[in-house]
Amino acid sequence: AQHEPGYCSFYEDCGLNPAVEGALIPPRVPCKDYRKAVNVTGDHYELFKSVCPMLAHGEGETLACCSIRQLTALQSSLMLSKAVLIRCPSCADNFAHMHCATTCSPNQSQILKITKTANITQPTGIVKEAVVGYEAYVSTSFSDASFRSCKNVRIPATGGYAIATMCGRYGAPLCTPQRWLDFQGDSSNGLAPLDINFKLLPDGQTAGLPPGAVLFAGTALNCNETTPTGGEACSCQDCEQSCPAVPQPPPLPEPFMIGRLDGVLVICIIVFSCILLLLMCYTERKISPKDVTCSDKASLATQEFLGSLFQTWGTIMARYPLIVLPVCLVVVLAFAVGIKDIELTTDPVQLWSAPQSRAMREKAFHDANFDPFYRTNQLILTTPDRPSHYYDSLLFGEQNFSGIISKDLIIELLELQQKIQAIELWSDELNRTASLKDVCYAPLNPDKPSLTDCAVNSLPQYFQNSMDNLNAKANMTELGVTKEVDWRDHFIYCVNSPLSFKDITALGMSCMADYGGPVFPFLAVGGYENEEYTAAEALILTFSLNNYARTDVKFKVAEEWERRFLEIVQEYQKNPNTNFTFAYMAERSLEDEINRTTAEDIPIFMISYAVIFLYIAVALGEYTSWKRILVDSKFLVGLGGILVVGCSVMASMGFYAWIGFPSSLVILQVVPFLVLAVGADNIFIFVLEYQRDMRRPGEKREEQIGRVLGNVAPSMLLCSLSESVCFFLGALSTMPAVRSFALYAALAVLMDFILQMTAFVALLSLDARRQDANRCEIACCVTVKTPHPSKPNQGILLPLMKKYYAPALLNPVSRMVVFLAIFCACVFLMFHVKVGLNQELAMPSDSYMLDYFAYLYKYFEVGVPTYFITTKGFNFTSEEGINAVCSSVGCDQFSFTQKIRYATEYPEQSYLAIPASSWVDDYIDWLNPGSKCCRIYTAGPNKDEFCPANETGLFMCTKKCISVPENGVLRPSVENFNRFLPDFLSNRPDLQCPKGSYKTHVTSRFMAYHTPLVNSQEFTAALEKARELAHNITMTMRNVTGTSQDFEVFPYTVTYVYYEQYLTIVNEGLFNIGVCLLPTFVVCCILLGMDLRSGFLNLLTIVMITVDTVGVMTLWGIDFNAVSLINLVTAVGISVEFVSHLTRSFALSIQPTKVERAKEATANMGSAVFAGVAMTNLPGIVVLALAKAHSHLMAHGLIFLPVLLSFLGMLHDY
Repeated sequence: AQHEPGYCSFYEDCGLNPAVEGALIPPRVPCKDYRKAVNVTGDHYELFKSVCPMLAHGEGETLACCSIRQLTALQSSLMLSKAVLIRCPSCADNFAHMHCATTCSPNQSQILKITKTANITQPTGIVKEAVVGYEAYVSTSFSDASFRSCKNVRIPATGGYAIATMCGRYGAPLCTPQRWLDFQGDSSNGLAPLDINFKLLPDGQTAGLPPGAVLFAGTALNCNETTPTGGEACSCQDCEQSCPAVPQPPPLPEPFMIGRLDGVLVICIIVFSCILLLLMCYTERKISPKDVTCSDKASLATQEFLGSLFQTWGTIMARYPLIVLPVCLVVVLAFAVGIKDIELTTDPVQLWSAPQSRAMREKAFHDANFDPFYRTNQLILTTPDRPSHYYDSLLFGEQNFSGIISKDLIIELLELQQKIQAIELWSDELNRTASLKDVCYAPLNPDKPSLTDCAVNSLPQYFQNSMDNLNAKANMTELGVTKEVDWRDHFIYCVNSPLSFKDITALGMSCMADYGGPVFPFLAVGGYENEEYTAAEALILTFSLNNYARTDVKFKVAEEWERRFLEIVQEYQKNPNTNFTFAYMAERSLEDEINRTTAEDIPIFMISYAVIFLYIAVALGEYTSWKRILVDSKFLVGLGGILVVGCSVMASMGFYAWIGFPSSLVILQVVPFLVLAVGADNIFIFVLEYQRDMRRPGEKREEQIGRVLGNVAPSMLLCSLSESVCFFLGALSTMPAVRSFALYAALAVLMDFILQMTAFVALLSLDARRQDANRCEIACCVTVKTPHPSKPNQGILLPLMKKYYAPALLNPVSRMVVFLAIFCACVFLMFHVKVGLNQELAMPSDSYMLDYFAYLYKYFEVGVPTYFITTKGFNFTSEEGINAVCSSVGCDQFSFTQKIRYATEYPEQSYLAIPASSWVDDYIDWLNPGSKCCRIYTAGPNKDEFCPANETGLFMCTKKCISVPENGVLRPSVENFNRFLPDFLSNRPDLQCPKGSYKTHVTSRFMAYHTPLVNSQEFTAALEKARELAHNITMTMRNVTGTSQDFEVFPYTVTYVYYEQYLTIVNEGLFNIGVCLLPTFVVCCILLGMDLRSGFLNLLTIVMITVDTVGVMTLWGIDFNAVSLINLVTAVGISVEFVSHLTRSFALSIQPTKVERAKEATANMGSAVFAGVAMTNLPGIVVLALAKAHSHLMAHGLIFLPVLLSFLGMLHDY
C-alpha cells in the first residue's frame, strides 16, 4: 500500500483480535483494505459527527476511513476514557482527536504504517486479513499539547490524577507524552484492541518516515480553551492555565526580636535592672509601736478569736477521743460506701474534650449524619537486616528492591493476614459465633458483607490475597526481547497505577483489592523516598472496623475481635521463626495501655505511701534517748495521719459517686498526693508545735493540746479553706478532667481538715497519754523507766533553719539579686514553653504503643484523612449551588473544592497534602452521556428505570439519563438531580463505569489528607489551619442564593477532639490559675483580720512560684497541656499551704524588723512546713520513679518543684 492522501490503510470491522487474551473490552480490529476514503452520509455521518466531531465537515462533504461498525467500537472504547477525562472537555476532545485520526482520518494511509496482520475467519466463512498492529506518525506539537491538556485532570473520588491510570507502569509522576501514548497502544493493557507504536517526531522532520508518509499534526486544544462543539474551558482543578492568580499565604510570623536578641529576654533584663535599683535604694527600719495600724489590731483580734475557738474545740476533742474516733469512722464510712457505685471515665475523648466544645459538637454531627470514623487495627513490619537486590524487569528496567519487598516475606505477611481474617469468637451479645465480617468496614457492600468485602489494606491485596496470583509467571516479548514476568512486574505496575483493573504484563492481573477498592501505595508500604515504592523499608497491614457507639451491642464484639487480634499479633511476635520486626496497635490499645498502667502501678503507689508513712513516723519522733525510742516514736500518729488522708480521699470519692459524678484515673493518681502534702504539713505543724511546747503549771494534757491547737489551727484553717475554695472555683473549667479533679480535690482537702480537727486531735491525745505513761508504742504494756526530758525538743531542722538557712536566705544579695534573677529568667522561659502532649507520654514506659508511634512517624508517608463537612442550609441541586462546590468544567474558580486544592499547593502552611475528593464532581461525570454510567432501560420489565453500566443486553439501554448541553457544562435539573442520586449512591464502580459511590460519599462530606503530622504542635496547627480554610469557604458559600446564614463548613478528623484543647489551653490555664489565686487572697485577708498587705504578699509569692514552675517546665522539656495544667493547679494548692502558714507566722511575729520577723517565721514555721511538705513527698516521689507511666513522673515532679522553689523564692518580698 502507498502512503497517499485520500486513501485508507484499513476499513471495516474484521472481528476479534486472536492475539489478545483476557481483554477487558472486546478487542475488535479492522480489516486491511487499501482504498479511497468513503463519503459518509445519513446515519453514518450522524454517528461520525457524534464520535469524531473534529473531523466532520458537513454531510456529503466529509470523507472518512471508518465504517459504522468501526465507529461503534471506537465509541465504546472512548467512552471508558471519557469517564475519567470528560470533566475537562478540551482534554477529552484531544484524546478523541488522536484516536479518531488513526481510525477515521481520510488521509489515514499517510499517517500510519501497518506492521502486523492476522487472518480472521468471518461469520460467512470468508477469511480476511485483519490489522493487529500499526505504526502511527504524530507530531510532537500535537502529542505534547494533548498531554499537557490532560496531565492535571483529577479523579475526584481519590484526589489523584487520571493520567496515573493511563500511563501504565510510570504513573502520574513519570508520565510523558510518549509513555502516555505507548500505554494506549499496548494491547496487553486489556483496553487497546491492537498494538499501536506511536512514533513522535518534531514538526517538519521527515527522517524515519516512509516515502509519502506525513506526521499527523492536528490542532490540539489547550486545557483553558473552549472546544469547537461549545465545551467550556477546563477548571483550575484540572488545568493550571485556568487558575486565577491566587495570592500566596502570608509568611509565618517572625520571632519577637530586639536587635539580634530575643525580645522577651531583653525586656526581662530591663525589668530586672529597674527593680534591682529600686531594691538597692530601699532601707530597712525597725518597727515601732506607732506603726501598729487598725489593720494590725484587727488581725490580732481575729487571731485571738479563732485561737480561743479552736482551743475550746481541741480540748473537747482531746478529752473524749474514744467517742470522737468512732463517730468520725461512721461519718467516713457513710460517705465512702458510695465508692461501690463509682464510675471511672477512661475514654480519652470524654476526659479531655468538653462536651460542649466545638470539636465535640462537630464530632457528634459527623457521627449522627455519617458513620463514626472507623476503628484502625494496624501492623507496620520491617526487616532491617535483609539486604536489597536489583531486579531487571522487561518492562520497567532495573529496579532496586529492598529486603522486605521479597516473595517469601509477602507470603508470610499473607499467612498472618489470613490468620487474623479467620478470627472467630462467641458473642453473647449476638448469641452466635461472630467473625470479622460482623464488624468490619466494608465500603462497597456495607449491608451484608462477606469476608472478602472487608476493607483490609496490604501489599498482598495487589494480588487479591491469592497465592496463585502471587506465584503466577508468564513469558513476555517486548521490543524483540523475551523474558519471564512475575509478581515483581505486577507489583511495580500496581503501585504506580493502583486503580487499574488489568496490568500491562502478560500476567494480565487486576490491581484492585479483593473488596473491590484500590490500595494506594502509601497504605501498603512505607519508608520510601520520591515514590520509589520498590525501595520501601516497611510493609503496612491495616484492618478497618466499623466504629460503633459504646451502647451498641456490636461495640463489645469489635473490642473482643481486637483483643483476639492483639493476642495473635503478640504470639506471632514471640515466635522465634518470625522474620519481621514490627510494631502494632488496635483501636482499643490506647485505653487498654492506660488502664494497664494504672493497675500495674498500684503496688508502686502502695510502696510510696508506705515509705511516706515510715518517714512521718520517724520524723515526728523526739528521740531524746536510745532507751526511749519506742516511747517517743510516732508510728501510730504517722499511721493515723496517713489514714486521715486516705479517709478524706475515700469520703470525697464516695460522695461524688453517690451523686453520680464520674471519676478518672488522673484523680486516683494525683489527689491522694495532693491531700497527703496538705495533710502531712498540718500534721507536722501541729505535732512539732506540741513537742516544742511546755505544759503550764496545773494544765492538763487535754488543755495543753487544745491550747496548741488554738495556736496553729487558724493557720491550718487559712490554708485548707484557701485551697478548698481555690479548687471549687477551679471546677469552672470546661475541661472534664480538670473539672472533676478540682471538685474531688476541693472536697478531699475540706474533709482532711475536718478529720484533722477531730480524729487526728483525738489520736494525738491517746498517743500523748501513752507517752506520758512511758509506754512503748509497739508493745503498749511495756514501760520505760527513763523519764521524759523537761526541756522541749527542737529537733534537727529548727536549729539548722535558725542558724544557717534563714540568715543565708535573707542576706541582702539573696534578697535582691538571686530570687529576682530566678524570677525574671523564668518569665523569659515561660514564653518559650511548648503547648501540647505527645501521645507517647500517655503510655507506660514498656508499652508496645511506643514502638508503634516510632514506626508510624518513621515509615508512614501520608497524614490522617480529614473531612470537610457541610451542615444543613445549602442547596446542592441548583446550578449555582453545584458550581459553588464542584471543581470540574464550568465550576466557580473559588469553589469549595477549588479552595482546598489551592491550600494543598502550600502544604507546609496548610498541612494539607491531597485535595478533597468530591462526590459532586463524580456525580456530574457519572451523569454525563459521554460515559456509560447513567443509562435508562428502553425495553424489558425495567423500562424507563436506571440501567447499570454492566448491563450487557443489546439495545436494552440505549437512552442516556440526560442530554449534553451545547456548552458542554452539564448541570442536572433539580428533578434529575434527585431522581438519579440514589442510583449513583448505590452504584458499585467497575471498569465499565469507574464513577459511582456505593454509599462511600454522602451529600455533605468531602475527604482530603493532611501531611504527615508527628507531634502535638503539628496536629494543633493542622486543626487551626483547617478551620481557617473551612471558615473562608463558609463565608463564600453563604453568598450563594438561597443559602441559610447559619450554614457552615467545618473540618473533622478523629484526632481533632484530642488536640482542640491546645488551641485554648493557655487561656484556660490562665483562667483556672486566676480563679485559684483570687480566693487565696480573699480568704487570707479575711482570716488575718483584713490584712491586705499580707494577703497581697501571699498572692504575689504564689504567682512567682507558678511562674517559676512554668519556666522550669521549659528547661525540663515538659509541655503545657491538660495534665500539666492539673498539676499546676495542684502546685498552686500546695503553694497556698506553705506560703499561707509562713505568711501568718510572719504577720503575727513581734520581732523589731521585717528581716527578723522573716527569719523567725522561716525558722519556726518553715522547718515544720519543710518537714511536712517537701520531705514528705520526696521519698514518695523517689519510689514513683519505678512507675511505668511517664505522666506520673511529670505530675509529681511538678508537685515537688514548687515546694523547692518556694524555699528559694517566697520570703524575699517580706
